[in-house]
Amino acid sequence: MEKIITEGIIKSYMDDLLKNIEVDVVIVGAGPSGLVCGYFLTKNGVKSIIFERNLKIGGGMPGGGMMFNKIVVQEEAMEILKEFKIRYKKFKEKYYILDAIETISGITYKTIREGVKIFNLINVEDVVIRDEKISGVVINWTSASIAKFHVDPLSIISKYVVDATGHDCEICKIVEKKVGGIKVMGEKSMWAEKGEKEIVENTKEIYPGLIVCGMAANAFFGSPRMGAIFGGMFLSGKKASEIIIKSIK
Repeated sequence: MEKIITEGIIKSYMDDLLKNIEVDVVIVGAGPSGLVCGYFLTKNGVKSIIFERNLKIGGGMPGGGMMFNKIVVQEEAMEILKEFKIRYKKFKEKYYILDAIETISGITYKTIREGVKIFNLINVEDVVIRDEKISGVVINWTSASIAKFHVDPLSIISKYVVDATGHDCEICKIVEKKVGGIKVMGEKSMWAEKGEKEIVENTKEIYPGLIVCGMAANAFFGSPRMGAIFGGMFLSGKKASEIIIKSIK
């Protein structure tokens, strides 16, 4: 039995990886904006994969606000939540309360079932640049990165890369360092109303082949953080997908 278990795991994982060494879009970060982006891309026929460096999926959403596992979503984003069949309760004015665990679990489930392959425990440590365009990512095991082992990485080729790495804005910082021409401003202090408005405005292509979305978009442009309100994250992920779909198709 042990031999069968080992063979099945290794073969099926390697089959998945080999099928995805060249894709339309690589999304870095399996938080809410990255998942939503991948879902709508794949639903519209754009082959997308997600790399997540952590063991778990969902970014900071499972923790809700200060470990109260509830989140707030404003009315403008509720159509996206209905797409994922997430339950909600009306709170005040145009705001809704959702269970953080159900929300991220539901989005993850439907995104995977739509056809998005998520590879967790993989760190994106560099990008592939060809003719002054981002053309893929360079990956390694998260454990190798943490241990600082000198292990050479591998690459995944794509037409677009989406930085959905959240507050750290990791891919943009790599590009800033390697090629210049862009500047990561860093996020400002919490201001939910302003941050939620600007996160959608900030979702755009900031270097040829590189789209920034979610909290990484606000960190890149120097906009405020928002706390445990997530409507802008969902809207940003969907907008990122629309930018790429329009370009590819």
